[in-house]
Amino acid sequence: MDWWIGSLALLKREDNNVYLDPTIQCFFPDKQLAFDQLMALRGECFRDVKGRLTQRVSLGDKTYFIKQHRGVGWIEILKNLLQGRAPVLSAKLEWQAIKKCQGLGIEVPKIVAYGRRGCNPARMQSFILMEELAPVISLEDLGKTWLKTPPSFTEKRQLIESVARIARILHHNGINHRDFYICHFLLSQRTGSHSLYLIDLHRAQIRCLTPRRWIIKDLSGLYFSSKDIGLTQRDLYRFMKVYSGQTLGETLKSDRINWKKVRARGERLYSNHT
Repeated sequence: MDWWIGSLALLKREDNNVYLDPTIQCFFPDKQLAFDQLMALRGECFRDVKGRLTQRVSLGDKTYFIKQHRGVGWIEILKNLLQGRAPVLSAKLEWQAIKKCQGLGIEVPKIVAYGRRGCNPARMQSFILMEELAPVISLEDLGKTWLKTPPSFTEKRQLIESVARIARILHHNGINHRDFYICHFLLSQRTGSHSLYLIDLHRAQIRCLTPRRWIIKDLSGLYFSSKDIGLTQRDLYRFMKVYSGQTLGETLKSDRINWKKVRARGERLYSNHT
């Protein structure tokens, strides 16, 4: 029942605060007004769902992504709790997850502003403003090109191993993503850069130890979302080796049941999706 305990913790009073990175303070000289100004920012809308608005906005000559949480309402909160899911009430989860990932060496978007206001969990307002990652391509879009133009062995191996290492670091440090799909990995397209960024951490959960069921959920999401990019069984084995930190024989012996669960759940997701 860890989800229930975590959900109750989210209902505690939130202290009002606003964080502004020095690079954008010139746009919000009066910090008392900054919260309302950031909540009022408008730009190119990418998602508007369940009390959360995601937009690309410009400040000066730079572009950013802002997620503005406007309160999900009690019906949505109760629905999530009854379904055994922790509701996303504010940008606090993403703020905490990004900070945690930065400390672990995982590349994530840079936060330049964050704030939350209110103590009513159904009407709490908050925002998180992050620098846009550009130029980048998601692994989902990159993978689609592989069917016509196969990648080199080295390129594919490096990406598989990078994703596996990120997954391992997350799960070994008490983090599960909850939307762990290849579309949420962005590969830098800058010349000479091999950075692989993890994004959309607004539903992430952080504990001392990641429960096995959440590990399986994350890994099955990766499996499901990579079904159509031409990965081979050898590629899957390579991921398993790096993720487990063991030889293939060792991980198949010690974690065979869990890997079977990952594959079965991923296949169900794929079957329901197609």
